[in-house]
Order: sequence, then structure tokens, then C-alpha cells
Amino acid sequence: MKIKKREIILQIARKLFARYGLKKTSVDDIAAEAKIGKTTIYYYFKSKHEIFKAVVNRELKILKDAVSEGVSKEDSPQKKLRAFILTRISHMQKLVNLHRVTKDIVTEMLPDLEKIRESHFREEIDIVKEILTEGVKKGTFKAKRIGLTALAIISALKGLEYPWVLDGKPLDIKKSVDALLQILFNGIETK
Repeated sequence: MKIKKREIILQIARKLFARYGLKKTSVDDIAAEAKIGKTTIYYYFKSKHEIFKAVVNRELKILKDAVSEGVSKEDSPQKKLRAFILTRISHMQKLVNLHRVTKDIVTEMLPDLEKIRESHFREEIDIVKEILTEGVKKGTFKAKRIGLTALAIISALKGLEYPWVLDGKPLDIKKSVDALLQILFNGIETK
């Protein structure tokens, strides 16, 4: 029962944070929408900021699970890398409202969000390193510095995210991913 109430709180909080933002959402709003007492919320979370951090962590876990599932369905390193990138960007696009909220409050919650972001960043690098290592073993990739290559790929993805996460500009995901993979797999061509 405790897990169920905690999950309800997180689901309602996510919806309200996405709709109104962190500053305009109160614990009272969450309690009213969840139809539970404010004291019940404080039983599970110390503050509204702790609820927000839990929502962000929950979303990142959902993203990680989706990426793992997408990658596991593919049989070649190239397809795994493409699945990783497409799944990651597609899922992030679904969460764009939550990320705008993060931008709006970044100065207020920077230390906590930075810890969450760094942990997730390392997990993503590890996933890409696994894919690259498999590709090198199979002779598909010629990456000599796998860690640095994984870092470059994740950094490039963050660059693709920037226009629509922070500015709300639309992104043709497949076209952008295919262009990135074309450069990654074939290098910069000179003609």
C-alpha cells in the first residue's frame, strides 16, 4: 500500500509539475489532486523539491528501461546504436514539458539536479561503451578510444536535444539521427 500511495503522489506531481511548473505547484495542489492528506505526502517526502527530484529520477528510470529494451531488440552494433539514439531522443521529446520545468528552476535546484544528471550521463555512456565494444569485437567499428567515443556520442545527442528541450523548437528526429550516424559511421566526407 505504501508503494502505491507513493506512486500516486509521483504520478500526480509529474502531471502538475508539467502543467504548472515547480513554483506554481504546491504540496496542497498535489494532495488535493491525489485525494490524500498533505500529511500523507510528508510521510513519503520531506518537501516539494524532494517530490520533484523523485519525479525526475522516476522519468530517468523509465527512459533507461525504454533504451535498454530498444537496444536489446537489435542484433547488430549499428542497429543497437541507432535504437539507443532514437529511443532516447523520442522518449526525451515526450518529456519536453518536464524538461522545460527543469530549465525554469535550474538555479534553485542545481546541486540536486546536477547529481541526478551526472549519474544518468554516466549510465548512458556505459550503454554506448557496451555497444561500441561489441562493434569493435565484431569488426564493425574501429573505435580506438571507446570511452572518449561514447562521451562524444552522448555529448552530440545533448546538442541535438538543446533546440527543442530549452527552446521548444521542433526537431526531425529521424533525419537528425541519420545525419549524426552518417557522420559517426563514415566520417566527414570531402568532395
